[in-house]
Parts: sequence; structure tokens; C-alpha cells
Amino acid sequence: MSILVIAEQAAGQIKSSTLHCVTAAQKLGSDVTLLVAGSSISATTQEAAKISGVTKVVAIDSPSLSHQLPEVLAPALVALAPSYSHILAPATAFGKNLLPRVAGLLDVQPLSDVIEILSPTQFKRPVYAGNVIATFESKDKIKLLTIRTTAFDAAPMGGSAATESGDVSSLGNGISAEFVSEELTKSERPELASAKIVVSGGRGVGSAENFALIEKLADKLGSAVGASRAAVDAGYAPNDYQVGQTGKVVAPELYIAVGISGAIQHLAGMKDSKVIVAINKDSEAPIFQVADYGLVADLFEAVPEMTEKV
Repeated sequence: MSILVIAEQAAGQIKSSTLHCVTAAQKLGSDVTLLVAGSSISATTQEAAKISGVTKVVAIDSPSLSHQLPEVLAPALVALAPSYSHILAPATAFGKNLLPRVAGLLDVQPLSDVIEILSPTQFKRPVYAGNVIATFESKDKIKLLTIRTTAFDAAPMGGSAATESGDVSSLGNGISAEFVSEELTKSERPELASAKIVVSGGRGVGSAENFALIEKLADKLGSAVGASRAAVDAGYAPNDYQVGQTGKVVAPELYIAVGISGAIQHLAGMKDSKVIVAINKDSEAPIFQVADYGLVADLFEAVPEMTEKV
């Protein structure tokens, strides 16, 4: 049984989401191949070969993959697919954009947000915003899975996998999509999905100007900044801060929820955090039901005081 993990990488570095995927792949078998696709990726390939648990790294290096367009990469994955029983990708924007396209071309049913691997054919994933954990069985010859990275530990470094070049002849076959432009958010803060501490603000913050209170506390703690969907929809914070069912799923060591009531959609994205601290003036707010520590207080008094004393 051979397993292919599609590496997520950017700026020449393997993203931590890939390490979590490798751990999930090892639950399926010991023959784990890592696919690194991009442009000028020799250094990235060497880094990938050092991931413990990876037996082989396949590098698809082509200028046409400089922006890793899923429309371009999907046909190459279809060509590789018959050699593998399982194909895994992280359940991030990258994996969710790519794997369904591959599944459509292969005419198989993908399974998204897998949180537990019971056997090579049975998997668990959350449904109904995480209120139900469903067990699925796949009888497809090739099983395509996106892995919820917060459910698996990151694979350590220290491996020495063999590397080889992949076939580039099928890249973008029949595809007319092309890269136009991109706008990247630059920040000195940790990446939200992999941060050890996250400070999030909700509708209770009141305005985009007041959201600076959240950012000041986050900067003091060296943490990432998150937000509820209500705060994002109200324009208090940018879309890439959103934590929840329709945003990013996080599981940091410490999650501080400020002015967040605790709607089920938000809880779906952060309830696996190791320690949850809630600050809300409403003692009946649902967030307190999942919080390890709760502070019933006015955030405009509590947050500046916390920031000062950190």
C-alpha cells in the first residue's frame, strides 16, 4: 500500500501543514511518498527529504508551477495517481482547492477534513459544525483525503528520504487558466493556523478601531490574531483572521476569545485548543461552556489591564 502526500510549500519552505499530513499518512502504512511541486524547488526538495517518515520525495519542477495553480497541477496528479492507494493533502485552502479537482478527473469521492484514520478504508470526519463525528467507508480504488492538521501531531525532522524527478509532460493538459495577480498579507506575527497562542476578537469589540486592543495584546504575547465571522463581516478585521467553520481551524496551546459569544460556527474552528480563555461581559455567553477559564468583565477594561501586566 503506497501513500502519496502532496506537500504545501511557499517561499521555498515546507509548511507545517505538510508535517501533520505525513503523520496521518503513517497511520495508513510505511510507504509514504511526498510530492513537492513548484518552480526552482531544489532546496525545498532537500528540506522535504529530511521529514521523518517519508520514504521518497518526488519533485515536479516547472516554471508553469511558479504559482502552484491547481488547474495546472491536477492533471499531473492524475497521471501519478494509479501508483498509489491513498492521496493526502492538508485541509487548508491549498488542499481544498486542489484535491477536489483531482477527484473529479479521477471520478472518485474525496473525503474532506479527516480527523481520524481507523483503517485503510474507514475514516472519521466532523459534520454539522463538529457536533457529530461521522465514520465513512470508502470503496474507491484510490482514496483522496484532506487532513485536518489540528487532529494529528507534526512529523519530526531527521529523515533521509530518496529524491527523484517527476514527469512534467501532463502539467496543465487542456487547461487555459493563467495566473493574473495576487495580494499577500505581510505580518510579523505567527501564522494563524500554526500559532501556539491565538488572541481573537468578536463583535463585542465594537469597531475596527477598537480591534487594536486585540492586536496590542497579541503583540505582547507574541501570538497570532484571530476573529469571529461576526467581527470580519462587520469590517473589524480582515477575512484571513477568521476562525471558525467557514474560516480557519486552529488548535493552539492557548486561545483567548475576547468579546466572542461562542456561536457554534466559531466553536467548530477553535474548540480543540488546549486551553481556552474567554472574556465576555455576558455571563450566559455560550463561549463559557467550552472555556477552561472565564472572565466576566468589560473587555475595554480587562484587555488593556492584561496587556499592561503581561
